Amino acid sequence: MWNPNELYPTRNDLDVGVRRDVAGLCNARLADAVDLLMQTRQAHWNVRGPGFSALHELFDAIGDDVEEYVDSTAERVVQLGGIARGTVRLCAAASGLLEYPLGASTGREHLEALANAVAAFGRGVRAAIDAADRLGDKDTADLFTEISRGVDHWLWFVEAHLQATV
Repeated sequence: MWNPNELYPTRNDLDVGVRRDVAGLCNARLADAVDLLMQTRQAHWNVRGPGFSALHELFDAIGDDVEEYVDSTAERVVQLGGIARGTVRLCAAASGLLEYPLGASTGREHLEALANAVAAFGRGVRAAIDAADRLGDKDTADLFTEISRGVDHWLWFVEAHLQATV
């Protein structure tokens, strides 16, 4: 039986130790990304009150981009010979994000919760850029740089809505 901590053979010329470390790094960010995706969906499904339509659409758009981050990160793990650890149970156990407040219902409550989650995810992604770079994997560092730009874009949108509701 295959050991999920081992790497599959690949012709990728990165050192096997680098590939193992980067796959672990990617799986950690994958857990956060899956959690963030479901937090955006939670907000999308449950927002109430003034501005409902705009926030419903905003949360959906953020979720769509986060879904791309999930896919790109998981695919990078597999490209390196690893196994993407993307099941709901594995991601819930490994996520570094705070639990989403289930009592949130107003637009402001969801905006606050998502601003915190998106910012925390962004911190983790920026740390992953540096870690991948230190490990010598420029491709993974570039992947996380692209994700970081998208995360900063969405944090700006969420915070702009918060500033408008003060």
